[in-house]
Amino acid sequence: MKARGVVRITPDDVGQRVTVRALIDHAPGEPSMTDTVGVLRSWDSGELCIERRDGTLVSIAETSVIAGRTIFVQAPPRRSDLG
Repeated sequence: MKARGVVRITPDDVGQRVTVRALIDHAPGEPSMTDTVGVLRSWDSGELCIERRDGTLVSIAETSVIAGRTIFVQAPPRRSDLG
């Protein structure tokens, strides 16, 4: 069974916190995937720009995105933190 990604983000989500899975060339002939989590800063001319928590900017080609969605602005509390 092969997993199928769903892209649920659009340029309208600029400013939202997102997670994006994209294809990368890991080694010749061996495609691999990477996940990026952060704030979608722009989506122009086929390029997404995501700002990670540490402030670094990641540019991802729209054609390499295989899954993406918006996520919580702040991580929900852990069960142990609920009291």
